[in-house]
Amino acid sequence: MAKQFGIEDIMQMLSTRGEAQYGKEAVSQLQHGLQCATLALQSGAQPTLMTAALLHDFGHLVHNLGEDAADRGIDDRHEYRALGCLASLFGQTVTEPIRLHVEAKRYLCAVDNTYWQSLSPASKQSLELQGGIFTAAAAEAFIQQPYAKEAVTLRRWDDLAKVPDLPTPPLADFQEILVVARTSLKPE
Repeated sequence: MAKQFGIEDIMQMLSTRGEAQYGKEAVSQLQHGLQCATLALQSGAQPTLMTAALLHDFGHLVHNLGEDAADRGIDDRHEYRALGCLASLFGQTVTEPIRLHVEAKRYLCAVDNTYWQSLSPASKQSLELQGGIFTAAAAEAFIQQPYAKEAVTLRRWDDLAKVPDLPTPPLADFQEILVVARTSLKPE
């Protein structure tokens, strides 16, 4: 059974384990999450989608596969690893965009002929491990799912959130957003 996390646990894990390098990207896990959440904030996103933006790669922090899993041909399935930790704390408006953000990359590659070229080398490598580009039929089925459009929005922020030394608000500034996202939890 997955460890039950509270908001303080999440903040602690982000501030400690989040300092690790984000794969082959030029930012740490924490910098990446903060940049993604800042893009959500600047876009006027709801607190639930801002929370998803901050925590979309939380699954990388809770596994013990190492930072070189992709180099070893392993898909760490981080989009699912986070769910066990976050589902009891947040509702589907947070967890579903997280769960779908990898598939959103596969979708965007299928429907936008310039998207694949915009991906970082590390993201292209992980795409192959994650199943590659969707077929047209798979792309259509994906976008019809609840929260798929939010996952696509999150994915676009994810791709932009890899800028070395980009100033962002500190992690503490997002704690209240997580609290608001938590209190918006309704039975689903």
